[in-house]
Amino acid sequence: MTTLIRSVDINCDLGEGLTIADCEQDALLMPFLSRCNIACGGHAGNHVTMPITLRNALSHGLLCGAHPGYPDKNHFGRVSLNIARSELLDSLVTQIKDLQLHAQALGIELQHIKLHGALYNDAEQSLELASHICQMVAQHFAQLAVLGLPQAAMQQAAQQHGLLFLAEGFMDRAYLSTGQLAPRTQAGAVYTDSEQCIEQVLAILNQRLVTTFDGKQLQLEVDTLCLHGDSQIALHLASTLQDRLSAKNWIIA
Repeated sequence: MTTLIRSVDINCDLGEGLTIADCEQDALLMPFLSRCNIACGGHAGNHVTMPITLRNALSHGLLCGAHPGYPDKNHFGRVSLNIARSELLDSLVTQIKDLQLHAQALGIELQHIKLHGALYNDAEQSLELASHICQMVAQHFAQLAVLGLPQAAMQQAAQQHGLLFLAEGFMDRAYLSTGQLAPRTQAGAVYTDSEQCIEQVLAILNQRLVTTFDGKQLQLEVDTLCLHGDSQIALHLASTLQDRLSAKNWIIA
């Protein structure tokens, strides 16, 4: 009898430090990933970290994408900014093009865009904002896929603008019964135990279910799973997860 080997796409937000040492720390995670989202100067990242992260990703065979956010390094892009829509969109275009230029210099084609932090959450809760962002993507970066929550605003907007959409699940974050992520300010919203994260991954892969904050079962059909690289458990989680997945005939690809 032939053993069925299944694949899972695991993405990670990287390049969010400021130094070469931060990039070296990121590189430790790369053997356990298939895709990375690289900060491009809005909430984090700079013209030192972008090319180093891209080169490291290339050496590990990872798909690379842009990880733009609110232009607010003081709050790491985790606070909603009340700025003009045109200013926000101009900033996103600049961020993505900056990373794209570094990628092209290395012969890398970017594959996707994933919003960061507060902007990710704001766009998932506002179809108007999501539509403006996806219109910008369609105009400037139509070849790139968009990552977002399944059955939420970004998916609807991406489809309306003819963009490829990849539904994203999270291994290290708690969910609300609405399908949105629980706010980081809420106790227990960010998992700090690797086993809890792994159990959530296996539930999504096998039953397409997660247990929400209020004890309900939420069905998720996803194309990619996110590991947050800035988590204190990230490296232990990534290596342990690979072992657990391999034992169950899953490969990261």
